[in-house]
Amino acid sequence: MKYYIIAGEASGDLHGANLMKELKQLDPQAAFRVWGGDKMRAQGGEMVVHYSQMNFMGFFEVAANLFTILKLLRKCRRDILAYQPEVVILIDYPGFNMRIAHFAHLNNIKVFYYISPSVWAWHQSRVFQIKQWVTRMFVILPFEKEFYARFGVEVEFKGHPLPDELTNYLRLGKAEICQHLNLDNRKVIALLPGSRPQEITKIFKVMLSIIPEYPQHQFVVAGVSTLPKELYTKIIGNAPVRLFFNETYKILQIADAAVVTSGTATLETALFKVPQVVCYKANYISYLIARQLARVNYISLVNLILNKPIVKELLQAELNTRTLKAELDKILVSESIRQNMRNQYEELAKMLGGTGASARIAESMLRLLKVQPKKRE
Repeated sequence: MKYYIIAGEASGDLHGANLMKELKQLDPQAAFRVWGGDKMRAQGGEMVVHYSQMNFMGFFEVAANLFTILKLLRKCRRDILAYQPEVVILIDYPGFNMRIAHFAHLNNIKVFYYISPSVWAWHQSRVFQIKQWVTRMFVILPFEKEFYARFGVEVEFKGHPLPDELTNYLRLGKAEICQHLNLDNRKVIALLPGSRPQEITKIFKVMLSIIPEYPQHQFVVAGVSTLPKELYTKIIGNAPVRLFFNETYKILQIADAAVVTSGTATLETALFKVPQVVCYKANYISYLIARQLARVNYISLVNLILNKPIVKELLQAELNTRTLKAELDKILVSESIRQNMRNQYEELAKMLGGTGASARIAESMLRLLKVQPKKRE
């Protein structure tokens, strides 16, 4: 069977790769043409466009790159018609993927949407488009099934795929990781500045500004290889930090605390049971528009899923050296705060459905495609 998969950012590449791995186990004839990243390529995906060429965030940034986005949309439509897949699998990235969903629907190609757009936060009108254009929505957040049910849309929740990805790393010992990263015996504060250039430029400098306040700790930056190293090093300058690429999970396993840009990384940090402070800063115009449209009380996935303020969120002007230090002090010093956060993380992990989500989703997709899955080895 021919699958056409589109992911527009790092987390989508990760989840897309895990899904591809499971689909190959069940469908020996699986062939993949993808818009994604290195992880999807490693699973045998024939790459059309790397997500680093389509990683735009915020209303202002999208408007500034509108010509490029429209050009990519035209390329994608032509490529889908040329490839003639049995199904298009769209992973999050709604500004682009919703348009592709409409196109595929008009051309009688099945559409599976894996990882729902945040329609519960804004753009609720998209629910009606999803109902019309998408063959089946696969959600990964527990509250999304109930949300869609209110609109009469049947979706499937098979759990969140992250626990599977983390399992391999939890087998490693702290001493082994510290030796691998060549770190000393001081406690580690992890800095996760995001996976988009806009996030690095607006948030990373504030993260680095607190380093002089913690001489007894070592700071480790989790970089992503899809961004230029110079983007990080220019901001770091002479700051005493260690920068590693594609080592996020190892870093989180040894971290005593973390400062994290809002996104999937907040959930990853929680699953490693690391106390965290969440940061977010966008273009001011984009932020004002988002604030007017938003229908949720929180920005981090941890707080959204648990529906209460478990981790502190520092947004826009509130994100500065003084407030960041104050919040980091709390999770470094107070054992009761740290333990309460970890207890809430345990509840969060249960809500996500444990391991095996990618396999269950692959099985559901093949059932809907009326493909007899091969028995697992």
